Amino acid sequence: MKLTVALFACMASVLVMLATPKTVAAQPVAPATKEMQRIERGKYLAIAGDCIACHTAPSGKPMAGGLPLATPIGNIVSTNITPSKTAGIGNYTLEQFSDALRKGKRADGQHLYPVMPYTAYALVSDEDVAAMYAYFMKGVEPVDTRPAGAKLPFPFNIRESMVGWNLLFLNQGTFVPSPDQNEVWNRGAYLARGLTHCTTCHTPRNALMAEDLSKELSGGNVGLWYAPNITSDPNSGIGGWSTPELVEYMRTGHIAKGQASGPMAEAIDHSLQYLTNSDLEAIAVYLKTVPAVRDASDTQPVYAWGKATDDLNSVRGVRMPDDPDKMTGPQLYNVHCATCHQAQAQGSFDGGLPALYQNTALGRTNTDNLVMVILDGIHRVRPDSAEVLMPGFRDVLSNQQLATLATYLTRTYGHPEAEVSVNKVRSLRDGGERSTTLIWAARGGLIAGVLVLLALLYLITQRRRRR
Repeated sequence: MKLTVALFACMASVLVMLATPKTVAAQPVAPATKEMQRIERGKYLAIAGDCIACHTAPSGKPMAGGLPLATPIGNIVSTNITPSKTAGIGNYTLEQFSDALRKGKRADGQHLYPVMPYTAYALVSDEDVAAMYAYFMKGVEPVDTRPAGAKLPFPFNIRESMVGWNLLFLNQGTFVPSPDQNEVWNRGAYLARGLTHCTTCHTPRNALMAEDLSKELSGGNVGLWYAPNITSDPNSGIGGWSTPELVEYMRTGHIAKGQASGPMAEAIDHSLQYLTNSDLEAIAVYLKTVPAVRDASDTQPVYAWGKATDDLNSVRGVRMPDDPDKMTGPQLYNVHCATCHQAQAQGSFDGGLPALYQNTALGRTNTDNLVMVILDGIHRVRPDSAEVLMPGFRDVLSNQQLATLATYLTRTYGHPEAEVSVNKVRSLRDGGERSTTLIWAARGGLIAGVLVLLALLYLITQRRRRR
């Protein structure tokens, strides 16, 4: 009897414990759990910053560097940012990590080139920097391989010149919320200006390769590609896009108005698609308020040009020319494009392949992206697989054929003033035109002289302040 009473008493006490939420809620979060939460937060922020895209070589280990990044002054090879103590950043303190991220200064005192978007990351908060540091130190696998260093021509191989450049163009100080805007807008501004560094690609550069913020987000060159205008202008920019359309585009890279390719597709595949819906909405809300910048040639929205039509009558019964370079635009379209995009360029019936008319891909006078897509196709990386959405025709079409086809596409389904020359195709196929910046350097190193002078003035000023 006593055993039975004791058993019931024991069961009753257990039931009381289970039924009392205060017992669980009162327990403090274990330090290990807090640290894991910080690491996970840091991982999310590193994804938002798209660190893996630049710091991972093809078939290489994540964050181990080795990817050549094309710039107007030559290729800059990304560094190892794994926690390796011999080849990476494993010996960095939090302060040194912060300096590299937000000031472009390595632990050894050497300056980074602004291909690493530290001018944008300068806005990242102290709390977020600490979370990213925790992730890189404890959530990334160390890799003990050191990529080859950048070999830039004189005077750009003088890293000390970045002292003067930073003095001119690096605005230090973390993001300050605007009191005139709501929380969503401020979150979007923090992400777009900072971690997702939209201005790095979508803003034109001045003669010293700094962002021309007077034309912020009005379009810029990214290697062989063109990052288009994403200001609030309804014709040249995204003013005519709804917030849900912008969110869907950032998540999937595919809506009726346009499809992502090149560097933008990479940004979506490695970064944007993993952001929360609320963060994507915040970015969209912010972008729709960016001051409008319009190209005078955009007399209507870039996604509004063209209509369904075909030139089949010019193809039927007409013998193909003996010289393939003399094929007409309709002939080239019928042979290479119509199978997927249909006779009138209306796209596939299920919507998987887009219509070519009323599409931003053909609605701009800048045709670099159109040429690059025809040359190399569209390749996407999904969370669990890779996918080819469009094959490239680099080995199929000659420069003349591609120029003829691309011009036909723009004139028939896109911007009527757009034109693709043979020289443009040849240049993009061969890696782009020689940088005017390099030409300036070859003519006397004028830029180097200015930057070194600024650096010396800066050092003299600092010494006087210390005295």
